[in-house]
Amino acid sequence: MENLSHPKHSLLIALLLVSFLFQSSNSEIIFEERFEDGWQSRWVKSDWKRVEGKAGSFKHTAGKWHGDPDDKGLQTHNDAKHFAVSAKIPEFTNKNRTLVVQYSIRFEQEIECGGGYIKLLSGFVNQKKFGGDTPYSFMFGPDLCGTDTKKLHVIVSYQGQNYPIKKDLQCETDKLTHFYTFILRPDATYSVLIDNRERDSGSLYNDWDILPPRKIKQTHAKKPADWDDREYIDDPNDIKPEGYDSIPREIRDPKAKEPEDWDEEENGIWKPPKIPNPAYKGPWKRKRIKNPNYKGKWKTQWIDNPEFEDDPDLYVLKPIKYVGIEVWQVKAGSVFDNILICDDPEYAKQVVEEVFANRESEKEAFEEAEKVRKAQEEEEARRAREDGERRRRERGHDRHRDRYRDRYRKHHRRDWDDDYHDEL
Repeated sequence: MENLSHPKHSLLIALLLVSFLFQSSNSEIIFEERFEDGWQSRWVKSDWKRVEGKAGSFKHTAGKWHGDPDDKGLQTHNDAKHFAVSAKIPEFTNKNRTLVVQYSIRFEQEIECGGGYIKLLSGFVNQKKFGGDTPYSFMFGPDLCGTDTKKLHVIVSYQGQNYPIKKDLQCETDKLTHFYTFILRPDATYSVLIDNRERDSGSLYNDWDILPPRKIKQTHAKKPADWDDREYIDDPNDIKPEGYDSIPREIRDPKAKEPEDWDEEENGIWKPPKIPNPAYKGPWKRKRIKNPNYKGKWKTQWIDNPEFEDDPDLYVLKPIKYVGIEVWQVKAGSVFDNILICDDPEYAKQVVEEVFANRESEKEAFEEAEKVRKAQEEEEARRAREDGERRRRERGHDRHRDRYRDRYRKHHRRDWDDDYHDEL
């Protein structure tokens, strides 16, 4: 075993420690919100849609099921409403550094249709009027509607226009907490993570239609006349064997025997039946060999796009000054929490691990809540059945009573009429 106390090893350990401390000291947490004490001083609820009666409200709560009762977030509260709230953050730019945007959300409701995303905003924003028409620089998060739409939005603003990612990214749809993480690097590459697992990655150049493509197909290109794309050819040196064409397709079965009861006078001279000739190989064809002149399948050539003009700052967002939640939901009940903006993916990973340390407790609380919900539904269904049976019995009793009353009236009316005529 190597001696770790050797001066060389001691120096290596010291250098690694210094490197780690240097990276840690250079990383920056731009904004982190776990909705603990004092969160109201940082967040401004918008009045957007309030005059129309369409503005929803938020509750500060841990939700119906959770891993930690003290871990609270903002939960959408009213059904079929618009929700808008924002926080001003220290202005920052992601130029020449990695951008990490992360948050958690738990859909406790049967959302039916609605969003669960966050936005980063630039410039001046009147937070009391922040709403769906407020320009933003970045939007990220799930959007659900029915069973068909389970979209994960990643929208980037470039020169005043919003560009959605071209890929069809899917979000989670269960009722547990999930973390959504977006990482954007100075080389314009990105990663999308859900619960610390990479769901997708790529480049702003390829996965958004922000800039024209670097390369395009040569539209008027034609395959050269001398382009040989035959991978195999007939062997020109292969010669047909002599007598090959005289080999019959069928021959008489040499193993067949004349039946003992065969009558030549009645049936004619017996001949063995024909069978396929094992020596017959079909029409003769030359053997196939590799084509020595094969150049591969011809493809339209890619050429430089004359309309492409690179922008080395493609990845740079306009300086960010606000983070906001702006969604519409048919059914409310989504808990937003653990909002993080930083430049260190490792720190973001640690946050997820820290919260998920209580993951099993949350699952157990959810399962217990589901048991209670199903029991309530069964009880409500039982009461509904009993009420239905009672109403049916009452309707049946009323119909029986009405029939008896009608018969009684007819009988006594007849007697009364007879008495009347007698008096006349």
